[in-house]
Amino acid sequence: MMEKLHIGFDDTDSRKGGCTTYVAALIIEQLSKLGVSFFDYPFLVRLNPNVPWKTRGNGALCLRILCEPQQMDEVKELVTETVEKESELSEAGTEPGIVFFKGEVPAAVEAFAERTITSVVTKKEALKLIAKYKAEAIGFKTGRGIIGGLAAIGAQLKGDHTFEFIAYRIKQNRGTPRRIDGSSVLQMDRQLRRQIFNNVDPETGRILITPRGPDPILYGIRGETVEAVRRGHEIVVSHEPIERWTIFKTNQGTDAHLKRAVSTGEVKPFNPVIIRGEVAAEPRVIQGGHVVFQIQDKTGKVDCAAYEPTGTLRDVAMKLIQGDIVEVYGGVRPKSQTNPTTVNAEKIQLIKPVVLLVHMNPKCSTCGKRMKSMGKGQGFECLKCGFHGKNLKKIVSEIERPIKPGLYVTSPHSQRHLTKPLSRYGLEKTVDARLNKQVLSYELFYGH
Repeated sequence: MMEKLHIGFDDTDSRKGGCTTYVAALIIEQLSKLGVSFFDYPFLVRLNPNVPWKTRGNGALCLRILCEPQQMDEVKELVTETVEKESELSEAGTEPGIVFFKGEVPAAVEAFAERTITSVVTKKEALKLIAKYKAEAIGFKTGRGIIGGLAAIGAQLKGDHTFEFIAYRIKQNRGTPRRIDGSSVLQMDRQLRRQIFNNVDPETGRILITPRGPDPILYGIRGETVEAVRRGHEIVVSHEPIERWTIFKTNQGTDAHLKRAVSTGEVKPFNPVIIRGEVAAEPRVIQGGHVVFQIQDKTGKVDCAAYEPTGTLRDVAMKLIQGDIVEVYGGVRPKSQTNPTTVNAEKIQLIKPVVLLVHMNPKCSTCGKRMKSMGKGQGFECLKCGFHGKNLKKIVSEIERPIKPGLYVTSPHSQRHLTKPLSRYGLEKTVDARLNKQVLSYELFYGH
């Protein structure tokens, strides 16, 4: 009788190199040789991007397989050895963890995953759930990656989700400039349009599918379906060999991290929030070109910041005025010796802009010249032709604002993995009824 086994792991990389998705790709290859089956795509789950101990994208991985009971020990040994071998264990802050979970994922573990994406959780919470449901956990050094491992298992991605095709470099090319034909990326972006996203920054023309660090990733193509990202891979031209590739199901581009706060009083450090309020004062520019503005409600005030690299979002923040009603989406930076608690804006929605009015003297009905007031209640006089208008009043007109009500998002080159781009609005997925009801051949999501 085949049994379900969920394999979650996290925190194998460091700021200097490595990649947990690459570890997943290696494990997939080895599991396929054991003859196990996969009942879903590999999961790449982005966790809360604001926690201070993350490396780069704060991604945790989960592989969901079917195997014979007698294979369990061999599978666990294979996974453990691969994680230990491929992790950047010599680097400070790399704290790998693995979780093995048999059977169906309970609601409590799903809820834990949601908290790990939207707030801050502890390893103690994770270990308590692991013990309760008789799962197994293995940690290296402090084993902090156990948190992400359990969260990746709990994140079922039943609703909105996307896919990413990741191609990996051969070892001798890592650390060198990536050799991708930029014109082919532009062609892919034009040809597939909204089927894929965040491949090119329209503001700068910068290619976004290639990372810049020494990690093993050559490029990553994000899209709505498996078919779309595979097609993107077929269009992109690489001038260097690809060692292997994997397609991941992911929560990237879904805003899964953002949680609405009822009031400014609920804004907590490191938590991603959506907060509504009234702009309390004119925005100000601080050193570095960053724009800071304050919003308020009945419970208090909170600073919000649109940083210089956010491009369009910074420009929008600069055009806000006191009294505008806005919603700010972003992660909360804790207060420091020099700055208060601040929401680092990823998006700004202008809900109700202040109406600016200007009062102007009327024009002369005879010659068209702007008239002059003769004093309070005495009307207006035309200095050019002498016409008097005793009953005339100032004309009130609205000044057009340089920004309109609507949602504004940070430029693609500075968007976080979880930030939902404007191109995805209207494409959100509902519950995936196929979840856990299919057996997938690994060739659908993995290859050389």
